[in-house]
Amino acid sequence: MPGTRTYSVMVALGSSFAAGPGIDPVVDDKAMRSGRNYAHLVAKDLGAALTDATVSGATTATILEKKQRVSTKRFAPQIDAVRTSTDLVTITVGGNDLGYLGALLGCAAANRVAHRWYGRPAGWLFRKALSKKDITDGLVSDTTDSVVRIIDEVRRRAPHARVVMVDYVPIVDDTTVPSDTVPLTAEEIAFARNVSATLSDIYLAAGAKTGAEIVSASSFESGHGIGTAQPWVHGFRPNGLLAGSFHPTAEGMRAAADLVLELLRRSDGTGNGSS
Repeated sequence: MPGTRTYSVMVALGSSFAAGPGIDPVVDDKAMRSGRNYAHLVAKDLGAALTDATVSGATTATILEKKQRVSTKRFAPQIDAVRTSTDLVTITVGGNDLGYLGALLGCAAANRVAHRWYGRPAGWLFRKALSKKDITDGLVSDTTDSVVRIIDEVRRRAPHARVVMVDYVPIVDDTTVPSDTVPLTAEEIAFARNVSATLSDIYLAAGAKTGAEIVSASSFESGHGIGTAQPWVHGFRPNGLLAGSFHPTAEGMRAAADLVLELLRRSDGTGNGSS
């Protein structure tokens, strides 16, 4: 296509929804980083060299300024991967700042325990504590400001880079209801929808402030949430695969990658855009 921009040096920044826990092949077990996450798929299709700095559990702080410790390994701030030669940067972060996955995993575990008579008191108390989690306007504002700082720092280090924010593949959709395969209450499912919408709003606000482009994975059509026939997110996996619970499947990563590629091929990145 005439005028289509090409990319040769790509950097991926983000937390588990970018890293891809639970998807083979694993390229870094401490980071729980997959060789088939959306960044790897995009880089392969573009023919670009990729530095994948994503780490499961990352926050805006560990991308921007703090080292992240996972077991015996320490990861430098992810922003250090961005160089002057970088011409494409993808960013997925913010969920851990809001406590998104931790709350859902805790609720699912508590609900499973509460099904057994001896676990009901503990399960009830845990769910009650988690239900008090409040995503305040202040927390949302702080997270938005942190995402803006990440984008600004990327541009300071790589002035010619195209910056694309990829928001979160939805864990639940309009069809998701409590069931044996969805160990969440209706209230907890509503919480997941609310946090997903809040993260989308954070990305829109950060994009408006910086001009960074947005790929709205959160806008996937219904029918791919947990408990559906074709889920793009793993369900609750307590038997040795807990880290992958409520995270994108290989199909979900492919769908996110396709949205990124669609955006890149549709425009050259000279103006605001979303997909």
